[in-house]
Amino acid sequence: MKIKLTKAFRDKLNRQVSYISKDKPQAARQFKNDVIDQIKQIPMMPYSHRKSIFFEREDIRDLVFKGYVIVYKINKKENAIEVFGFNKFEDTPS
Repeated sequence: MKIKLTKAFRDKLNRQVSYISKDKPQAARQFKNDVIDQIKQIPMMPYSHRKSIFFEREDIRDLVFKGYVIVYKINKKENAIEVFGFNKFEDTPS
């Protein structure tokens, strides 16, 4: 399966990495690498993560990593994973 990262996801991840880098640049780089590594694992078992708390759909899942929720959609027709949400302490993904 192909992984697609939406602009909204990339923007939110980059904002968080920028925030972390103000105090700990190395930790920020490591955090971003760890998030990307977790996302790369999704295609192996896309349904292994919990059904999303934000949506009432089986094809949208939440990967929880270090208190953050990475929301993704499994698109069987396109054989792709679309990563679109990155949240911490929020009610809805953006």
